[in-house]
Amino acid sequence: MIQLDGSYHEGGGQIVRTALALSTLTGKSFEVKDIRKGRPNPGLKNQHLYCIKALEHLCNAKTKGAELGSCYLKYEPGKIEPKPLNIDIGTAGSITLMMQALLLPSLFAPSELRIKIKGGTDVKWSMPFDYMNNILLPVAGNLAKVDAKLLRRGYYPKGGGKVDIKVIPLLDSQGYPCFDDFISQLRKDVSPLDITEQGELKQITGISHASIMLEKAEVADRQAKAAKRNLSSLGVPVDIKTEYCDTFSPGSGITLFAEFSKCRIGADTLGERGKRSEDVGKEAAEKLMSEIKSSAAVDKHLCDNLIPFLALIGGRIKVSEITAHALTNIYTVEKFLGKIFKIDKDNKIISVA
Repeated sequence: MIQLDGSYHEGGGQIVRTALALSTLTGKSFEVKDIRKGRPNPGLKNQHLYCIKALEHLCNAKTKGAELGSCYLKYEPGKIEPKPLNIDIGTAGSITLMMQALLLPSLFAPSELRIKIKGGTDVKWSMPFDYMNNILLPVAGNLAKVDAKLLRRGYYPKGGGKVDIKVIPLLDSQGYPCFDDFISQLRKDVSPLDITEQGELKQITGISHASIMLEKAEVADRQAKAAKRNLSSLGVPVDIKTEYCDTFSPGSGITLFAEFSKCRIGADTLGERGKRSEDVGKEAAEKLMSEIKSSAAVDKHLCDNLIPFLALIGGRIKVSEITAHALTNIYTVEKFLGKIFKIDKDNKIISVA
């Protein structure tokens, strides 16, 4: 039984989500104590419980402590059986954070898996759907065919966003006597990650969105124009699409992508009540400019999401910043797979032999 300290480093829900994913994939049980101890309201939240329920369904897992506010969880996974997952978080709980627990085991299921989730698509403290779809999922494309469709956006507080994800695995982790055998075969079939160079900046693309109730105020258009204005000094084409959506709550946001010859980097900002649309667009542009100037091939938010992938298939990534979330993920992954990560003296390159 793997023992985890839920208060380690940033002390948030990242440990639980990553542990759930790796436990389900490896078949190794775990216990975690002091869950989200560093937060104002510690313990499991709704989104964590829905992750647990979904994985209980996916692999017939046995759990203890899976209750709202619980600071302790014991999780014992069974075999992954690809079943349709229909999840309604019931709030604006983050769909993309839930996918941190569901994506990895889904990529290595015995057959096609369909995941439908209702909740928040563009909410605080999590990557927006557009970032997940355009930055993270293309990396997963080396392991499975992943088709993610945004059916409706969901902003805080009512949520109501809908996402439909189809995963067709290329490799089945369940068909091996032990997980080490699967890893050995995986590394023969899949090239290691090598995301260390930006190459030439080709263009900037993006998506600026807002609820339809903000269309009269041209919120999405103003966000896009401000971002484009602040990115014009790069001397490359800038193409930011705008869209207005029928949503339960008013909201807006913008996600930008720097398209290099060897990588893609992302940055995003959400709109807030009382915050000018022009400031939202400017902030997103400044975040992207900072990532571009770092010369890194992996932005700081992609970094922590790539840690489990790097652990499984090996390779190296050059990052703009190793965040607390990344260090927390390294801690959690190494509890399941052993001491495997190396960080260079400049804290920029993370590698697995």
